[in-house]
Amino acid sequence: MTEQYVRDLEETDETQVALVGGKGAHLGGLSRIEGIRVPGGFCVTTDAFRRIMAQAPSIGDRLDQLSLVDPDDREAIRTLSAQLRRTIEGIAVPDGLAAAITGALRRHGEQAAYAVRSSATAEDLPTASFAGQQDTYLNVVGPTAVLRHISRCWASLFTERAVTYRRRNGIDHRTVHMAVVVQQMVFPEASGILFTADPVTGNRTVATVDAGFGLGEALVSGLVNPDVFKVRNDEVVARTISAKQRAVHALATGGTQEVTVDAQRQEQPALTDAQAVRLVRLGRRIEAHFGRPQDIEWCLADDEFRIVQSRPITTLFPVPEAGDQDHHVYVSVGHQQMMTDPMKPLGFSMWQQTAMVAMHEAGGRLFVDVTRRLASPASRAGLLDVMGKGDPLVRDALETVLDRDGFVPSLPDAAPGGPAAGSAPAPVETDPAIVTELIERSRQSIAALERDIRTKTGPALFDFLLTAFDEHKRVLSDPLSMQVIMAGMEATWWLNDKLEEWLGEKNAADTLTLSAPDNITSEMGLALLDVADVIRPYPEVVAFLRGVERTGDETFLDELAKLAGGTGARDAIEAYLDRYGMRCVGEIDITRPRWSERPTTLVPVILDNVRNFEPGAAARRFEQGRQKAQKKEQDVLSRLRALPDGDRKADEAKRMIDRVRTFIGYREYPKYGIIGRYFVYKQALLAEAERLVRADVLAEKEDIFYLTFQELHDVVRSNQVDDQLIQQRKDEFRSYHALTPPRVLTSDGEAVTGAYRRDDVPDGALTGLAVSSGTVEGRARVILDMAEADLEAGDILVTAFTDPSWSPLFVGIAGLVTEVGGLMTHGAVIAREYGLPAVVGVERATRLIRDGQRIRVHGTDGYIEILP
Repeated sequence: MTEQYVRDLEETDETQVALVGGKGAHLGGLSRIEGIRVPGGFCVTTDAFRRIMAQAPSIGDRLDQLSLVDPDDREAIRTLSAQLRRTIEGIAVPDGLAAAITGALRRHGEQAAYAVRSSATAEDLPTASFAGQQDTYLNVVGPTAVLRHISRCWASLFTERAVTYRRRNGIDHRTVHMAVVVQQMVFPEASGILFTADPVTGNRTVATVDAGFGLGEALVSGLVNPDVFKVRNDEVVARTISAKQRAVHALATGGTQEVTVDAQRQEQPALTDAQAVRLVRLGRRIEAHFGRPQDIEWCLADDEFRIVQSRPITTLFPVPEAGDQDHHVYVSVGHQQMMTDPMKPLGFSMWQQTAMVAMHEAGGRLFVDVTRRLASPASRAGLLDVMGKGDPLVRDALETVLDRDGFVPSLPDAAPGGPAAGSAPAPVETDPAIVTELIERSRQSIAALERDIRTKTGPALFDFLLTAFDEHKRVLSDPLSMQVIMAGMEATWWLNDKLEEWLGEKNAADTLTLSAPDNITSEMGLALLDVADVIRPYPEVVAFLRGVERTGDETFLDELAKLAGGTGARDAIEAYLDRYGMRCVGEIDITRPRWSERPTTLVPVILDNVRNFEPGAAARRFEQGRQKAQKKEQDVLSRLRALPDGDRKADEAKRMIDRVRTFIGYREYPKYGIIGRYFVYKQALLAEAERLVRADVLAEKEDIFYLTFQELHDVVRSNQVDDQLIQQRKDEFRSYHALTPPRVLTSDGEAVTGAYRRDDVPDGALTGLAVSSGTVEGRARVILDMAEADLEAGDILVTAFTDPSWSPLFVGIAGLVTEVGGLMTHGAVIAREYGLPAVVGVERATRLIRDGQRIRVHGTDGYIEILP
């Protein structure tokens, strides 16, 4: 029985997490690395924990209750957790188990001092560290005290913070078991934490050492500020020495106490530079053993380092695999596409298959390697110019990397970069018929795709899709389409530059583009106002939809026809879905549920429109915008004619106004076409998934979302799937939500954020990018899920990002603030189209602005004031 309950650390390794927990397994692995000293000890295994849990049948009932509690119901979690802890601590340790533990203590020194440390099976994992979620007890002396503290460790599996952490990470309480590490105490002169990658920037080449006097509890508890050493290439490159007024020391009788550090010693470094470098070398050895950056707890005694814990750093953003040792600079695709959430494997692999440039995945996000374009002076200028117009923070981040000697190689000039602002317009005539022709080409291409894919199944479907992807890219790269998009953007830039130069007016094009024709995304928002007009006269339909909003019943369209006015309401919603149902939030990820698949998403927006608008609002809104733009055009032209050389300036401006109004609306159409094609691909792949479910190859059809396109192709050919791979991908995807994707990422792992570097913003204001003119004051509504929108007239929408699917909300708001975006991203284009003051690219806006606060959005100058 002894072997079942107790195992020496030297007998364990990383494969035994189920038996000795994460901490025990890592300590066992550490003890096997040459040159790494780990204090001796043993593990009380999870078998012992299961034996204790079996002693109290009431525990199962409480676990059932705990699994049903809302993760945000802190009072219920606190009560149930406390009951579980009391029950476990009250269970007497059975004789056989107690004998096994005291036997191990005799082998290691019965009256020695020990650290008794929790080691849960869901702990120190690659995707969730669980740092600080369970308990550790230091300087425990004697068998009775050790047994008592082992019981406390078992109970600490149910601290309020541990229970909440597991709920938020989707981990079932019943699947987690607790082992306990009993380890000989080290009485150190100094201790602390070593991160083998910079935990703030993510740079894998820079290690960070935090150090203080005495036991590490002083640092962990925040009692003192640590000394901080940054080490790169065996050299301390930065150090901060703190005044360490307090330390934690062991008491001879057991336990610990805080002590005051001698005044003359407080500002002495806890480590020498040479010791810090030596510690980092040990850390690199540990990192190489575990294969990823580590968060390492260490002690220094008699000038020797002891390692008492190592866990993966789970907060670092992963680095795309490059296949070489060269430096690389990556730009986020999600920040360009207004979708910074993680994508499932089928989603990012389909985008890779259909994108015009090579894309690299990391952390469920896609990145483009821009190293070569940065390396050549000619292409560098064009890249920085385009990036700066899209998102100034990306440009600043790239310039930050360029300023570092030698990181980006210098290459001969490559092909010239894209056109700069104010350069000659693309050579296309200002003719609305060109836009009509392009839209018709796109419609015909999608109609052919829908027709031809119907008969394709099995491997033949995938052969067909590879051909369809070529057509997809051909449509996307149509030279005429690119010319029209560039012509609209260049005319916008020209007008803004010249009208500011000639008239001193900022962003004049914002008003001149109001209600521009052929903008499929703004039409989509207005069309939902028309749907509301059909529903508004029927109180029974409105009441029914309010019920649907609460229940989320996706079959509601079938029930509508039974109500007075319901047939018309259903027909209006279905007609809307026929035209726009392929859209959804995060639509570049093919795995996201489309409006056609989840029509309840639209119900809150329809109800807001019913409540906040009068009949005919869509047509009025469009006409008001058109007249406002027309009036602005007349005003600008008359003011220009009054200037020296005014007729020439007015004629040039008129040509550009005509050009921008002809072409700027088309800017939104290619994305609409892409998403239309995506919906066709998705329906065909889901039909294939249903076949695989019927054949017992897949457990459920949505499992295909966790396979790449190529992997799914292989499954269809072989009728075999790796269930473990799918489960691993699900776990990884869940963990990716906790990661914040950087705008720019280097191959060293450094997340480079960029800054606006402006001095024209009031103190306390939040800086962003001005994308739609005007100033508005109102209530901030912080909304992260469009389905939870509850807007009143005059509200200002604050969110992380908006893709075209958010445009139905735009008709009912007074202003817009987003964390991501640029001058020509969809949110900015539609904000201008609707005349909404908007500021985008506001870092951490959804956390710095509270829902319900009054704010003032300065859309012309690019900042937000939070009002008292």
